[in-house]
Amino acid sequence: MAEDGRPGARVELSGWGWRHAGRDTHTLRGVDLTIDPGERVLLLGASGTGKSTLLHALAGLTGDDGAIGGDQEGLLLVDGEQARRGRAGVALVAQDPESQIVMARAGDDVAFGPENLGTPPDEIHARVREALDDVGFPYGPRHPTGALSGGEKQRLVIAGAMAMRPRLLLLDEPTANLDPVGADLVRGVLVRLLERTSATMVLVEHRVAEVVDLVDRVVVLTAGGGVIADGTPQAVFAEHGAALAARGVWVPGHGPAPSLGAAPGGGTLLTAAGVTARTPPGLGVRVPPRRVVLEDVDVAVRAGTATALTGPNGSGKSTLLTLLAGLSRPYRGAVLPHGPLARVDRRPLARWPARRLARHVGTVFQHAEDQFVTGTVRDELRFAPLRAGRDRVETEAWVDELLERLRLTDLAGVHPYTLSGGEKRRLSVATALSSGPSHAPDVVLLDEPTFGQDTRTWTELVELLGELRAEGRAIVMATHDDLLLRRLTDVRIRVANGRAREDIRTGTAERGTRGRS
Repeated sequence: MAEDGRPGARVELSGWGWRHAGRDTHTLRGVDLTIDPGERVLLLGASGTGKSTLLHALAGLTGDDGAIGGDQEGLLLVDGEQARRGRAGVALVAQDPESQIVMARAGDDVAFGPENLGTPPDEIHARVREALDDVGFPYGPRHPTGALSGGEKQRLVIAGAMAMRPRLLLLDEPTANLDPVGADLVRGVLVRLLERTSATMVLVEHRVAEVVDLVDRVVVLTAGGGVIADGTPQAVFAEHGAALAARGVWVPGHGPAPSLGAAPGGGTLLTAAGVTARTPPGLGVRVPPRRVVLEDVDVAVRAGTATALTGPNGSGKSTLLTLLAGLSRPYRGAVLPHGPLARVDRRPLARWPARRLARHVGTVFQHAEDQFVTGTVRDELRFAPLRAGRDRVETEAWVDELLERLRLTDLAGVHPYTLSGGEKRRLSVATALSSGPSHAPDVVLLDEPTFGQDTRTWTELVELLGELRAEGRAIVMATHDDLLLRRLTDVRIRVANGRAREDIRTGTAERGTRGRS
């Protein structure tokens, strides 16, 4: 960040609005906002209110020569210039780290920004080392970016932004994919860097209580409109806290309270028996040897329960989830069906035909775009049930209910790729359940299901999963969401150091441990 005495950037918006290409309505409109140099602003709003869109606009990614197509109105200036001409002093950490990693090796990726700014080579090397150390990156600069977990990629992208020493730092949920230790570390890095720089910062974050001390101002946006609250955190929450909470904004002291029944429990549906998994083979000439991600893991998934996979970034949670879903083969061991699933097919899940697997085991990937196959939100929800031969009238009724419950009705005709991060996540969950309650998969596996949600959509998602659990389905979630762990978790499996330890839970009370540690 700018440590040479330069002031932070000044941001000015007057009557600014944005409408995505193919949309009938504006994401934001009539935004009047001035951010003085050196201010640290927390941008709040319900899911889909345009927070990420505004960050993208400030980074110069919208407009006639931007990467994101649409119609812009009004004025948006960074240091008195159109944002598209002011990119050199701006660094953006976007919601999806995958979209920002451009190089094959970690150090090269962090160096990419400074190199494009014409930074002297000797200084670049020093910045890369400092940035990787600051974010607690666990590998060396030659580590392949393709072998990183989602949380590790998030740290790498943050390091790349820090290495650019920007005058305007834009952060879109920078800790959302990080484990608690990593999130604390990144917040600590921000505190230290903001203390020694005059850079302007605009931050989007749902973990409001954990970042409020980093900012001196809160700005709240409304969907299709502009700024509805602006002031110090204390003033905004004192005056507007209850109203903002009713809109779905994460306000300290106003957390969601989903209505959930007791877990019925049931017999075993899946077991991972002696499962060992390794990293995929690398490409090129000088690639590191494959390493063991999981070793000799035994895990059971039971009907009528919600199981949470927890652990540090890079520990193998997503790998274990993919194995349990039958989407990849273990290096050793097997994932085996039991009970009603064994009556369908006794073979290991990795050997099931794709259509049979999809019917009985539903998966929600960490990157929602990986599972979208149609051109509209409604068609995305129609796709699976109609392909399976479900009745069209029954399908449309259930699709309408899912759209309403997950607050996607107004977006039914838009392309899934134009949704916000939180909207994409809700759609990806809905697609796994789109065949209807009576035809839902026996096992539903979800990677970070509550990512990007406001309090209302978080509640709807959790209640929907709770209903599936009450019907005897098994829910398996890889998550860092502490509230989700407290509200909808019966079994917690801690994944760390290549091992998995199962902690049996009832409600929020630990009852003991089982499994291999």
